[in-house]
Amino acid sequence: MFLSTFEKQLDAKRRIVVPQEFRALVSGPFDGIICFPSIEADCIEGGGKALFDRYLALIEEMPFGDPTRSAVEFSVLGGQVRMAFDTAGRITLTEQLCDQFGLVDDVVLVGLGDRFQIWERAAFQAHRAAQRELAREGLTQLRAQQRAAKLGVA
Repeated sequence: MFLSTFEKQLDAKRRIVVPQEFRALVSGPFDGIICFPSIEADCIEGGGKALFDRYLALIEEMPFGDPTRSAVEFSVLGGQVRMAFDTAGRITLTEQLCDQFGLVDDVVLVGLGDRFQIWERAAFQAHRAAQRELAREGLTQLRAQQRAAKLGVA
C-alpha cells in the first residue's frame, strides 16, 4: 500500500524523486509508474499496474457508450502517461501535467493505499485541511448512527 506523505523538490527538468517505499510497490514488467490527472482532485494521480487494472475493471462494468464510461476512459486512459524511473529513482513529469496543476518547485506526494497523488504544496495544504474537516464530520455522523443503532433508535 502507498502510505505516508512526502515533500519533494521538483527540479528545473520537472524531475522528482519517487520515495523508495512507492517505487518498491510498483515493480513489475514496467519499471515506473502510471500517472494521469486525478478525477477527484486538482492533482496528479499515480500508481502501478494494480491501479490501472482497478480503473480498467471499473470501466468495463459500465455499458459501452455510457457517458460516464466515456468520461472515465477519456480522463484515465486518455490522460495516462507512463513514467519510467531513472537510475536515481526519479520520474520526469510532463510539461502539460506540471502546467495543469501549477507544479513548479515544492510538491507533495501522498499515499492513498492503492494509489498516490502528487500535489502543488499550497494546494495540498488547503486540500488536507478540507479533508480533515470532512473526515471529522463524517466520523461524528457515523458515531451518532452507531450509538442510535445500539440503542435501537431509528
